[in-house]
Order: sequence, then structure tokens, then C-alpha cells
Amino acid sequence: MRLLVCVLASVLFMTVDHRRHHLETVRAAMAVIVYPLQFAVHAPFRGGKWLTDALATRRALREENERLRTQQLLIQARLGKYEELAAENRRLRKLLDSSVKVGDRVLIAEVVSVDMDPFSRQIMLNKGGNDEVFRGQPLIDAHGVMGQVMHVNPLSSTALLITDPGHALPVQLNRNGLRAVAVGTGATSDLELTHLPNNADVVVGDLVVTSGLGGRFPSGYPVGRILSVETDTGQPFAKVIVEPAAQLERNREVLLVWPGKEGASNKAQYAEGQEVRS
Repeated sequence: MRLLVCVLASVLFMTVDHRRHHLETVRAAMAVIVYPLQFAVHAPFRGGKWLTDALATRRALREENERLRTQQLLIQARLGKYEELAAENRRLRKLLDSSVKVGDRVLIAEVVSVDMDPFSRQIMLNKGGNDEVFRGQPLIDAHGVMGQVMHVNPLSSTALLITDPGHALPVQLNRNGLRAVAVGTGATSDLELTHLPNNADVVVGDLVVTSGLGGRFPSGYPVGRILSVETDTGQPFAKVIVEPAAQLERNREVLLVWPGKEGASNKAQYAEGQEVRS
């Protein structure tokens, strides 16, 4: 009987609500009363969904952050490589311009190692006898004379820089033709002109070039500029310091020069085992 009464009451209420809409206020009041219960029932599901979305979003952001960081490192590495290639391109352009000015046969060689002996200034090149490199061959860069080849192997060679204490180079002042010998001091950026009298016409800033004497270096190659001139009445000769024009400590590519007939003569003399002094 109770079930039948509830069914009949439900049908009656549904009919009245559907036809007359008299129970809207009651439904609204009941919805307000039941809403906290509905919210409490759905809260765990909503919390779980929010937590799942948050963790997924955090994981996605972390993965994207790692991917972007890796991509940034790759881009930076490529950018550094591009900058190095651009710098190498500029150096090679300078060397090519220098070879045009020199007018002799030249070969670009790369510096592969530097002698770490503090009392020696030597470098190793990646060109050797297979490339027709010979002992005594002049070595220059885009700015001036660097040195000469001292030892030749089939695939590599060793060059002595002009700043080495054992290197001497016949030079002259471009301004007045005064001849002298530029000797290495062992310092990275100093040469000394020896046996110049105190009254020699030498001025700070004078350009020093190769004189061509001795047949090792062709004449006219820039060697450096006068950095300082010191005279002492108690000494027979002045102390003249020259700053090399070549970038001896910063070059990665250099030019090996075949200076025409003089170079062929030197090469032939070395092949016969005769020493040609600079």
C-alpha cells in the first residue's frame, strides 16, 4: 500500500508540475538543499581529474622544457660553428688578398701545433714534402713575414718564427733603405735590430721590410715597425726594438711562398745538403 501510494503521489506531482508548473519553487529549494551533498559526492572525482590534468600538464611542460633546452644547446653549438667558419673565411680572404699582393706561388697551410718551450718559437704545419715544401721556405701571413721552414716531413713541416732567438733576418728600413739584421729575442712580440750605430737614422714608426739579401726571403715583405730606439753613449750600438707585423701568436692559417727563381735556387741548394744562411 505504501508503494502504491508513493507511485500515485509521484504520478500526481509529475502531472501537476508538467501541466501547471506549480512545483518550481519546491524543486529550486530542494536543489539548494541537495547541492552541497552533490558537490561533496563529486568533489573526489573533480579533485582526481584536476590532479591528473595538473600532473599531465607539468610533465608536458617539463618534457617541452627539456626539448627546448636541448634545441637551444644545438643552436648555440651551430651558431658557434658558424661564427668560427665566418672568422676562418675572413682569415682566408686576407691570406688570398696577401697572395695576390705577393705575386709569387703560394700555398695555404694550417697550424696544427705550437712548441710549448718558452725559449723557442716554432710551429708545426700540415703541409710537407708531398706538397713540395722545402727547408728555408718563407712563411708569411696577411700582414707580414712569420718565419721559415726548418724541418720537412712527407706530411708535415716545422717552421721557425722570426721571434725565435736563433732566427736572423736581413731587413732594411723602407723610408731610407738602411740595412740591418732583425734577430729574434724570444719574446712573442719583439725583434731587435743589431749593430746599428747610435747616430743611425732610425725613427719610431719606421716600416721594416725584408732586404732580399741572402736569397732566403724576397725583398719588400713587411717585417714590422720600429717600436723603440734607445741610445747609450757608453755603448757602440743603439738598441732598436721592432714590433712584428705578422700576427705570430694568433694565426691558424699561414702562407708558404715559392719566391720565384730565388726560391728554386735555395731549394736546390738544400737538396744538395748545403746550408744557406739568412
